Amino acid sequence: MQDIHKGVWQMGLAMLISGSIGAFVLLSGLPVTDVVFWRCAIGAVTLFTFIRFSKKPFSALSRASLALAVIGGVALVVNWLLLFAAYTRISIGLSTVVYNTQPFMLVMMGMLSGERVSLVKWGWLLLAFAGVVILLSSELAGSHSAEWLTGIGLALGAAFFYALTAMITRKLSSLTPQHIAFIQVLVGVVILLPMAQMPALSGDFPWTILLTLGVVHTGIMYQLLYSAIQKLPTPIIGSLSFIYPVVAILVDTVVFGHALNAVQLAGGALILFAAAGNNLGWGEKKPRECGVDSQCAD
Repeated sequence: MQDIHKGVWQMGLAMLISGSIGAFVLLSGLPVTDVVFWRCAIGAVTLFTFIRFSKKPFSALSRASLALAVIGGVALVVNWLLLFAAYTRISIGLSTVVYNTQPFMLVMMGMLSGERVSLVKWGWLLLAFAGVVILLSSELAGSHSAEWLTGIGLALGAAFFYALTAMITRKLSSLTPQHIAFIQVLVGVVILLPMAQMPALSGDFPWTILLTLGVVHTGIMYQLLYSAIQKLPTPIIGSLSFIYPVVAILVDTVVFGHALNAVQLAGGALILFAAAGNNLGWGEKKPRECGVDSQCAD
């Protein structure tokens, strides 16, 4: 139970941090490939520093574990590329609401791997997603261009690759979160190095924004996120993920002046209510106590 509580606050904090990513990506003014490359490169240095000062140095990796970590790294980088590209075609808010179909993809992947998901958990997830739709209902109306459809497709693709990364991470329970994230961002550096622009150290290059994305949104955030994923069951991970769109909308309001209306505030409240219901087990049957001379069925 202590691990569950620790995982909840780690996941919650990771989602709070991730909610500001979209604003930093757009404010950088760089091509998507450059943003992701520098996020990986700076994140790798940050994670390596964490590992050096931790009491858990790298242990020998089996070929299977290394292969899974590399595949997870590819999925993670593709996730970032698709999501950041969606930001440039549709609003951060709409990208976020579409991207938050990933908890449902995560639950479905969990079911395919044998995890049991109760109807009550499904109910909380559906209620949370309804809150996301209400949150951005004004953006979901009206006619849509080819650019809009492309943005929707990119966000859906990003959601799939995020869910895939999360499932792979749960299979790497023998590795610490820092080691998993470090391997994955190194994969990103290798993949994107041929496409990245190498700027001069002086000039107007947005180093402050890139350092924030690399240190805070990658090094710190993914250490928290992966640690939580290894501790929590899939439905709770999916429910806590809905904190992210609430924070993204608030950041969007502060940075870009997109004011929240009453409908959007109601949607945000519904998301948090559903997350609380899922995490606290509202509506779930309490397990009956078993005496010394009795047996309980699973």
